[in-house]
Amino acid sequence: MSAENHANAPLNPGLIFGMMQAHQQTAALRAAIELDIFTAVGNGPGNVASIARHCSASERGTRILCDYLVICGVLAKENGHYKHTAVSGTFLDPRSPACMATVAQFLSNPAVLEPLNHLSEIVRNGRTNLPGDGTVEPENPVWVQFAQTMGPMMGPLAGPLGAIVLEGKTSPMRVLDIAAGHGLFGVEIAKQNPQAHVTGLDWAPVLRVALENAKKAGVHERYNMLPGSAFEVDYGGPYDAVLLTNFLHHFDVPTNVGLLKKVRASLKPGGRAATLEFVPNEDRVSPREPAAFSMTMLTTTAAGDAYTMSELTAMYADAGFKNVTGHPIPMSPHTVVLGEA
Repeated sequence: MSAENHANAPLNPGLIFGMMQAHQQTAALRAAIELDIFTAVGNGPGNVASIARHCSASERGTRILCDYLVICGVLAKENGHYKHTAVSGTFLDPRSPACMATVAQFLSNPAVLEPLNHLSEIVRNGRTNLPGDGTVEPENPVWVQFAQTMGPMMGPLAGPLGAIVLEGKTSPMRVLDIAAGHGLFGVEIAKQNPQAHVTGLDWAPVLRVALENAKKAGVHERYNMLPGSAFEVDYGGPYDAVLLTNFLHHFDVPTNVGLLKKVRASLKPGGRAATLEFVPNEDRVSPREPAAFSMTMLTTTAAGDAYTMSELTAMYADAGFKNVTGHPIPMSPHTVVLGEA
């Protein structure tokens, strides 16, 4: 088609309608997880009646929901029977070790969803409408749920992060895991280095989840807990490495620089600080997933953001770090940012 004909082609409003109705996709996936649709489909035979019986749901509702999941590309349909796609069989069937269904519990938390109903107000004010500092209010119970449910999403990142931080090191070392949450990142360090001792820092109820994960991994004897606020508690040390996973994006630049200075003071000379972050390109609109994460920070925090590599590098430098490098994790929207004390 010539440029002139292309310019005269009728515009398609499909993108706009798709955005207007995108909430249906979220609701459909959440309902399918709650009803246990994906177990029913995996068990077979996949007809409406059998799925409805398994889910204690109406056949009409089951048919419409399953058809909608097919339309969205989540399920497949053949001769009136529903089947898993490769994606749903891997990430949504509870029998799969890579199942991510529990993640929906956290992402459906009212603290995450409710602010979106007031987005115009939030944009006007430039901060969340949640009380106080939003999700980072002290002792916010949302982080217990995060620790309990987000392992399937964060777990696959732990191995690459551990390898980047350790670089094959197996000698004795001390590691501080700030905002440990589920603890999987610190646990992975202990798994990859049998002589590493890890201290998880987070609110006490959250650390109990981390300790359970350390026990499951068989490294609990080398896992210590340091309850409290990362901004207030004495870190101790000195440490060979400090982890700051999915943490800096909750705060503004001055707050992060102050925290990084505290981290640097806790490190041995040559020690490393490793953040795990959503890092968009300098245009701030690509790649899609890390760039779009700034919307989550707008709606749930007072001053958080998705920071570019240049912004993170400047924060590290202002805190006294050197040799700052970025290490994108393949098949993930995350990047590990390393700085040397």
